[in-house]
Amino acid sequence: MSDALLALEDGTTFPGSAFGAPGEAFGEIVFNTGMSGYQEILTDPSYSRQIVVMTAPHQGNYGVNADDPESGDIQVSGFVVREASRRPSSWRSEGSIDEYLAGAGITAIEGIDTRALTLHIRELGAMRAGISTTDLDAASLVERVRSQPGMEGADLAIDVSTDAPYAAADLVGPSVPRTGRVFRVAAYDWGLKRNILRLLARHGCEVDVFPALAPAETALQNGYDGVFLSNGPGDPAATTYAVETTRKLLKAQIPLFGICLGHQIMGRAAGGRTYKLKFGHRGANQPVVDLDSGRVEVTSHNHGFAVEAWGETPPSGGEEAPVVDTAFGRAALTHWNLNDGTLEGMRFLDTPAYCVQYHPEAAPGPHDSRYLFDRFLDLMEMA
Repeated sequence: MSDALLALEDGTTFPGSAFGAPGEAFGEIVFNTGMSGYQEILTDPSYSRQIVVMTAPHQGNYGVNADDPESGDIQVSGFVVREASRRPSSWRSEGSIDEYLAGAGITAIEGIDTRALTLHIRELGAMRAGISTTDLDAASLVERVRSQPGMEGADLAIDVSTDAPYAAADLVGPSVPRTGRVFRVAAYDWGLKRNILRLLARHGCEVDVFPALAPAETALQNGYDGVFLSNGPGDPAATTYAVETTRKLLKAQIPLFGICLGHQIMGRAAGGRTYKLKFGHRGANQPVVDLDSGRVEVTSHNHGFAVEAWGETPPSGGEEAPVVDTAFGRAALTHWNLNDGTLEGMRFLDTPAYCVQYHPEAAPGPHDSRYLFDRFLDLMEMA
């Protein structure tokens, strides 16, 4: 007999077995196609208020440890897997995924046909859902799921941001100069992942991290060489303070690099629009073409919103990046998703700024896109 129930807002339910903490979890249900990296997924602030379904059937095989988290806490609302490993095997393991979730008070469910569930989400789209170990009445749980808030219009970046500024070196160690010069960078935390800070440090950046509501003047009046705009959860259209801050930074022509939500915020600041994808991109296997180089990169994603392409259409092969007029001059639409034609990155031509929708810092991988950190250094060197 099942001791946990997963319910979707369309009325579909999946009985299963509980692991992690007893209780209930509510959020938008999404799926991730990565075969590894579950601890990074669990701790990624971009998953705030989401229930994550893992499509790979076995999760927890190599356990968990204190080195791999992308933040200080588990960020997902709930977790859904086909089977959770009870006996992790790795020299790095310091505990099981069951213990890890239970210790954080996160309710999870296994024994679910995650293939059928993923196909359901692909067909009908991401939707509200709930996991319960206490309310196993399908009609009751579905009704409660339908009373939960949706993701559109949700400003969640402010909820996951740091409360106070801090030096990244205190968290990830000192910077390692690439050419003898250390670049001072101000990073806006809208859901910042730790591996971004690690890679910025390894590329010679001394980073100070600031809360979501920090004004643009924080970066502009303190001698920083560049500004990083982080990933994060929620609807970019609701994150109006971040858009206004980015407008001021673009106008000031300080070097800017944005990832994920940072890309969406930069797009909106430049006069573009964002929209909600049907089921989003989440996983470590999305093919993206960089029209500047002609290379196709295998990339890691975690986003449910995207930037409209100013009326441009995806490339059919071989052409140069289309150039569009924005509120801050021209921008080349450089990166495109080869699965669905989504705009994945842009490079401004009249101000030192660029951004990508995906995660070049991806941990545990892939690492095809780490050259983007070098581009940030190049911008700061030329400024």
